[in-house]
Order: sequence, then C-alpha cells, then structure tokens
Amino acid sequence: MKVINTEIPDVKIIEPAVFCDERGFFMETWNQNKFEELVTDKPIQFVQDNHSKSKKGILRGLHYQTENTQGKLVRVVLGEVFDVVVDIRKNSLTFGKWVGVYLSAENKRQLWVPEGFAHGFYVTSDEAEFVYKCTDYYNPLAEHSILWNDLEIGIKWPIEHLPILSSKDEKALSLKESEYVHIEK
Repeated sequence: MKVINTEIPDVKIIEPAVFCDERGFFMETWNQNKFEELVTDKPIQFVQDNHSKSKKGILRGLHYQTENTQGKLVRVVLGEVFDVVVDIRKNSLTFGKWVGVYLSAENKRQLWVPEGFAHGFYVTSDEAEFVYKCTDYYNPLAEHSILWNDLEIGIKWPIEHLPILSSKDEKALSLKESEYVHIEK
C-alpha cells in the first residue's frame, strides 16, 4: 500500500498494491494494521459499509453529520468519480479548504476522509459504483449538506453542465451560513 499526502495533511490518497496476470487482478482493499500504521497512526473501527450507484452528471454532497460524525474510506468499483472533501473543522488551519481526486475502477485508488470533513463526488463516467467504509453509523437526523458550488470554498469541479442533485442537496447551505460545522473535541 502506498499512501499519498494531500494539501490537507489528514486527508490521504491510498494506492493499494495490485497484482495482475492473464487471469485478472488481486488487491487487498483493507488491512487494519497497515491502515493504522501508515494512514491514521491511531485505532480506527469501521462499523458500516455502503455502496451506491449513480449515473453520469450526478453530484452527491457535500455531506456531513453533526452527530455520529463519520470517517470514511472511499473507493470506486465501477466507472469514475471526482471525489471532494472540505475541511469543516472550525479550529483547523485548513478550515474551508478542499481536496479533489479522481477515483476509478481503473486506478483503484482509495481516499481517507477523516471525521470533521464534508464529502461529495461527481460522476464523470456513464455510471459509477461507489463503496465506502464508515467509522460511525448513518444518522439522517444529523446529516447536513454544504452547497456544491459555494463560492467561498471554490471547488473546481470537472463539470460541463449543471449537475443532477437530490432535493436535499438543492437546499444545501453555504459553509458560512451553516451553523453545524464540526467543532473539534
């Protein structure tokens, strides 16, 4: 496993070792010891796995929870997405900054999204299947969205036309308007 640092120190890109031959490939997608040693340097426990399928032009996010805050280990098993995380930790030196990375079935990269970050992705292929492990359970009563096109954050999405959003994401607030940003413990 190769770990790549991003402009936000706590957010990491993970490139698994992939072994290919004429039969196909093999890769280890999760190893507790290696993850804690190379990525977080602290114990991590995942409690929930999720899998979504989306068509081209769908944008999901930017989501976060104010209770049951979640760290996420995300990857794509079919197609490609542009995956984005935004630091919403008020006391952080990188508050309001974002990182974007292409995740695809082809590059097999994973992204570690720690607690305290809003997360979203835009589907760039005809369709994409997105899977992720979470450190806490989904809590719909504590979930919130930040505007995907918040000018203050300034995410440079690879979008040609307006994305397709859920009704929840259409009602999202800007980072400045949100009173629910994560305060570090």
